Amino acid sequence: MAVKDIQHYMRPGTLQLGALPPLSLYVHLPWCLKKCPYCDFNSHEVAGVMPEQRYVDAVVADLEAALPLIWGRPVHSVFVGGGTPSLFSPQSIDRLLGDIRARLRLTPDCEITLEANPGTFEKDRFRAFRSAGVTRLSVGVQSFDDQHLKALGRVHDRAQAIAAVEEAAQAFDTFNLDLMYALPGQSMEQLTQDVQQALALQPPHLSIYHLTIEPNTYFAKFPPVVPEEDTAYAMLDRITEMTETAGLARYEVSAYARSAHRCFHNLNYWQFGDYLGIGAGAHSKLSFAHRVVRQVRYREPKLYMEQALADNAVTQENEVSRADLPFEFMLNALRLRDGFSLQDFAEKTGLSMTAIQRGLDEAERKGLIERDFVRVKPTVRGFDFLNDLQSLFLAD
Repeated sequence: MAVKDIQHYMRPGTLQLGALPPLSLYVHLPWCLKKCPYCDFNSHEVAGVMPEQRYVDAVVADLEAALPLIWGRPVHSVFVGGGTPSLFSPQSIDRLLGDIRARLRLTPDCEITLEANPGTFEKDRFRAFRSAGVTRLSVGVQSFDDQHLKALGRVHDRAQAIAAVEEAAQAFDTFNLDLMYALPGQSMEQLTQDVQQALALQPPHLSIYHLTIEPNTYFAKFPPVVPEEDTAYAMLDRITEMTETAGLARYEVSAYARSAHRCFHNLNYWQFGDYLGIGAGAHSKLSFAHRVVRQVRYREPKLYMEQALADNAVTQENEVSRADLPFEFMLNALRLRDGFSLQDFAEKTGLSMTAIQRGLDEAERKGLIERDFVRVKPTVRGFDFLNDLQSLFLAD
């Protein structure tokens, strides 16, 4: 796609945003040791030598080309996701973060997160990432049960998972542990053991996701036998009960944290903040005075590198319509236990309350939200039936 001049984005339009929301940066590193059968992310198995330096060159070129769109805006968080970013050497991550710092104004308390998998864990490697400037690690454990890890196609075992989390706890002031539930053949007792093991490691933040069978994955072609829906709901109740007892508050549908350890980067997504996504297949959402724009980068790593180094990383771009903005906002904000303020909706969409009034009335009638003149929050029922709640705000 030809790069548009900045004036294209600044021209008059259908919206009037009073202020721009907080800005985050997402960097996608697309390689994994092995593609997991449930994964629909843009990840690719390493074949031969990974082109670390060329890929970092491409990502930095991608950032350079995007700078006019975010010029002067402070960046509150950086998230390096994948794939398995911890496959990259600490030296490459150090260079990447140094090049980002040289081009962007990171806030003094900028949260810099790196996703890491226990299968790529080596002694002192996490400390080296900390020295490179990473402030928060997100460790993708998924389970502590060897049988379930094998079913999920993970390259680590229980012992490696525990060792990796212990190392993360020593190297970082804050970190996140990722688990999954409703796994193939998983019983309530096994789920309880997984959560007990996770909590025994005292993570300040825990993300627990229901295994979903996504299109275009191995599991979609060969579906495993997973727990019934009622059992999955009971598992979620058990998770919420156990995390609460351990002092981790559920602040988002799948996220539990101690005070001051919430993930700012994800919060910015859920609060309909802006993010520039660079790297293969990365998505961006950027606000301007009169419009909200979404972009997508080339997915295939080799093609992405070629295009990014030619200042042409963006393959798709579209302006979010006024009609779609309410649903896009609600899709994110209603995931939060505290919901959203009505003022925040107006500021981040440029729309008046009339755009969501009918949906709010219907949601309240069904017992899915509670609200006053300032704030809207999902009820316990709204959290349990989140898809139903969000769908009330779809454009006609």
